[in-house]
Amino acid sequence: MPPLIATAILAAGVIGLFVLDRDETPRATKALWIPLIWLVIVGSRPVSAWLRLGQPMDSTDFYMGEGSPLDRDVFMALLAAGTVVLIARMRAVGTILRTNVPVVLFFAYCLLSVLWSDFPDIAIKRWTKAIGDLVMALVVVTDPDPVAALKRFFSRAGFLLLPASILFIRYFGQLGRGYDPDGLPMNTGVTSNKNTLGVITFVVSLGALWQIVTLLDAGSQPNRGRRLLAQGTLLVFGVALLAMAHSATSAACFAMGAVLILVTNFPIIKRRPGAVHGLVVAIVLAAGFSMLSGDVASVTQAVGRQTNLTGRTDIWAAVLRVAPDPVVGTGFESFWLGPRVESVWRQLSQFMHVNEAHNGYIEVYLNLGWVGVCLIVLILVSGYRRAVAAFRCDPAIGSLMLAYVVAAAMYSITEAGFRLLNPIWIFLLLATTLVPEVPVPENPPSLGIAHNDDIEWALQGEGASSARPPWGL
Repeated sequence: MPPLIATAILAAGVIGLFVLDRDETPRATKALWIPLIWLVIVGSRPVSAWLRLGQPMDSTDFYMGEGSPLDRDVFMALLAAGTVVLIARMRAVGTILRTNVPVVLFFAYCLLSVLWSDFPDIAIKRWTKAIGDLVMALVVVTDPDPVAALKRFFSRAGFLLLPASILFIRYFGQLGRGYDPDGLPMNTGVTSNKNTLGVITFVVSLGALWQIVTLLDAGSQPNRGRRLLAQGTLLVFGVALLAMAHSATSAACFAMGAVLILVTNFPIIKRRPGAVHGLVVAIVLAAGFSMLSGDVASVTQAVGRQTNLTGRTDIWAAVLRVAPDPVVGTGFESFWLGPRVESVWRQLSQFMHVNEAHNGYIEVYLNLGWVGVCLIVLILVSGYRRAVAAFRCDPAIGSLMLAYVVAAAMYSITEAGFRLLNPIWIFLLLATTLVPEVPVPENPPSLGIAHNDDIEWALQGEGASSARPPWGL
């Protein structure tokens, strides 16, 4: 099929997906387009790269878009717009931040670490972009209907990015395919490398699967049939792209998240929320036992990796040898700058120009030390507790939050998942800050976002079900 005809068919299909998935009640605010544009850029290529399609993407000018004033201006405009929205929603923002102390402490510590960075000017610029990830997550979760906003957030991003990636790979190879550092061909789609393609695909696909499960469980919901068709099509695109991307980590995390979403929607689990802990422990122990039993080779080969995790263990050893301060690190996003990078590259001649540790926990350790690692662990623990609390109030949304928290924790074992402008980091922030729906009595005192006391009750965790405060206190 000629590329132009394929493009026309794709464009018509994407419009059709938007029409099929349209749901008039409830409606998300127009402010949702701000984080959506942010996610589309983060999940594909910088704006400057789109304007220079066909040029090499491995230049350091493209590293997080920092080499282009245009990319800087686009991010700053989106950040400013998102901040204006949050100022108008200050009460809801304050409630969410008060119940997310680990997230607030982490970003505050990142800002503080700029003080001991060797490159404070670069570190503060990167922190500004990093706070943009949190701003975009807050714009979504402070929407009058945050669950509806979340659905539109990943659905619209998926409709735009996933079909276009298949088009690029199949019909525009100079844009959608490339070569890895070993000279082997790889599919990149609308992104610049297979790992970015894998992560944006798996987070969107988890959302599509979750929507399918909730729609099937909803019974006679308006527009249910056409929305199922739209989300089913998106899921098919996602599974196909995961196969094309050959990103083993993303594929494994999608499988893990999918199991959590499907199993937690079983009636027996819904009736006994405590069983969620056992399910998560079983998944973690299954992976850990495989590694500790000495069967590393078969496990890694089963997911398409060498026994040294495609060179990752070499990278981990090299970067840990030059880590300067184990307590506080080098400063926010400052490790991969200056002489330290040259030292790592000299040790890893086969991985020249590597610019991440390929492990989220080690990456945080290098930049923020053990203090940063402890804060990340607190975020994961807090996110997990909030997901379980949400599951008790609303098993559907709780299962999605749980899937994203667990997937982010596991993804970061072999990829730098806790970094700015990373889709899995954004979705972890979404899952951690999302306020679960709390059952309300008849004639509640107010509309819109839930009452502060009810939100805090819902997030208390295990003992919340027996001590819910009355409305209006």
